[in-house]
Amino acid sequence: MKRIVFSLFLLGAAFITKAQTADEVVNMHIQAIGGAEAWRKVNSVKLEGTLKGQGFEANINQVVLHGKGSRQEFTLMGMTGYTIITPTNGWNFMPFQGQTAPEAMTGETLAESQDQLDAQGVLVDYAAKGHTIELLGKDDVDGTECYKLKVNKKGGSPETMFIDTKTHYLIKSISITKANGQEQEVSTNFSNYEKLAEGIVVAKSFTLPYGELNITKISINDPVDESAFKN
Repeated sequence: MKRIVFSLFLLGAAFITKAQTADEVVNMHIQAIGGAEAWRKVNSVKLEGTLKGQGFEANINQVVLHGKGSRQEFTLMGMTGYTIITPTNGWNFMPFQGQTAPEAMTGETLAESQDQLDAQGVLVDYAAKGHTIELLGKDDVDGTECYKLKVNKKGGSPETMFIDTKTHYLIKSISITKANGQEQEVSTNFSNYEKLAEGIVVAKSFTLPYGELNITKISINDPVDESAFKN
């Protein structure tokens, strides 16, 4: 009897281990947010929202054309700034920070920003995109048990993702950004998930180091004028 019980224990442990491989966790997450086939159909994303922080409120508009360009606009204090990213160039224009003309991104910053061109998310077909993923076990995020994944991005800094073990939604990420030779850790929390008509599930609320972003409108696969990505 002891041998049978021990054998069943080993069998259960084997299944638990299998369910906790990096690929298993990624697959469970992608299935929870609509499935890979639905996400592969996403070619463009348009977002509208509001970013609120201490002493400020900004309107945010973003458009991403998969693999081709990303433009994010910030309207604050009656002024509109923007960040543009393409595979080969990038610009920042922040008039509320005293800028009078757009500034080109450094090669390092542009390389670090390339994942923003991925309208489908880095985890969908991650291996084909050149990324690798490690499972670092489990961790607790504000009382929620999570799988902890380390995503080593092609050409960019690694990102740590925390996937809820029950819902399989992404609830937190920690990324490392580089600017002027210095590294900075950026933590983002994700919540308020909603299923769209296209069958994909997206987060609509983001807690950032400098405020909270709430998305009020999302459009998938609307036509995009590529001139939006020209400075």
